[in-house]
Amino acid sequence: MRAPLNTIALFIYIFIGTQTYGQRTDQTHTTSKISIDSVILKRMSDAQLVGLGAAIIIDKQLVWSNGYGYSNRENKIPFTTSTIMNIASVSKTITGACMMKAVEQGKLSLDEDINTYLPFKIHNPFFPKEKITLRNLATHTSGLNDRFSFYTSDTLYVNGKDSQEALGDFLQNYFTPSGKYYSKENFLDHKPGTFREYSNLGTALAGYIVEVRTGKKLNDYSREFLFKPLKMDDTGWLLSEINLKKHARLYQKQADSSIKRIPLYGMTTYPDGGVRTSVNDLSHFFICLLNNGKFQNRQVLRDKTVQEMLRFQFDDAHKPENIEPAKLNSGIFWSTKMGGKRIGHNGSDFGVRTFMLSDLNKEVAVILFFNTSLLENDEAKFFDIYNELYQYGVKIRNAGH
Repeated sequence: MRAPLNTIALFIYIFIGTQTYGQRTDQTHTTSKISIDSVILKRMSDAQLVGLGAAIIIDKQLVWSNGYGYSNRENKIPFTTSTIMNIASVSKTITGACMMKAVEQGKLSLDEDINTYLPFKIHNPFFPKEKITLRNLATHTSGLNDRFSFYTSDTLYVNGKDSQEALGDFLQNYFTPSGKYYSKENFLDHKPGTFREYSNLGTALAGYIVEVRTGKKLNDYSREFLFKPLKMDDTGWLLSEINLKKHARLYQKQADSSIKRIPLYGMTTYPDGGVRTSVNDLSHFFICLLNNGKFQNRQVLRDKTVQEMLRFQFDDAHKPENIEPAKLNSGIFWSTKMGGKRIGHNGSDFGVRTFMLSDLNKEVAVILFFNTSLLENDEAKFFDIYNELYQYGVKIRNAGH
């Protein structure tokens, strides 16, 4: 537990945070650097955020990155751009990239009935004859539902270690009538493709289908086809496969305004939020997608694959009934954010908040990690820091970076 920062603590916090722990690659004036540092640290202090890592990508190149505050507050270990942290739902974009790699390899089709691939059958009890496709899963129009009270339970989150329950076993138990977690509430009363409802478990199912069709666990498949060619050496899905000495501790703000340290955790449904990576590593992945599948002159994903991932899937003629495409659109495990003005993904989970967003023209992109979760009414404070960094990126670009 820690009380809110007082004036003395704020001074110490700012001094610590402005040290060059992260990579500083911008060529702007020193006064601009001081200004962005001061702004970020003031907003962190006001929100009681323990640590932050960020990167700005301009025209598909990393131009600025830095860390602020602490990865480990108790031992005064600074948060840097090499700090490893679970990135929550930003992980879905990596599951999507793996799925599209399997499509490249001819092992999957976006528009095939998922029951073609599964060792068990999934039917929406409200529409048992309607097929569900990977495209439905990837655009959150599958009709599958996260039963919230169950989804946030100890069944899916395991403190201090990786989950021992097999992903396929869990999904079978959740989506098939004979399963111990089954309920009609696990489905929506909407035909696939007609209604958008964000589904973590739909993403977990897509990741499992990749495993079934490739014959490899998602962490192994990711490492072979994404992490190694993208030089993401500090990235993995499981606690057991990353360097825990580099992993950030996680913190939660409590109702009484104290900050509580919480344990690291594993997830049964890891494809929907289990990636652990650093700002540095994730920038490689983001640059690859913004650059039509290429990173450092290596074509990691085909350009046509990435174009399909980022293509807006909804238009006025083909859209879910509850969506206005100009305000919210979807790619393959991507979506527009902030009223349709950004593309990418955000992530939120116990002790973490993450952003990986670009403007629609792919000119200015921001990656942002926090190792502190806030109360729901404080959510805007995360977006305030994101907006400060985005505007800073615009200034760097306008200055010719």
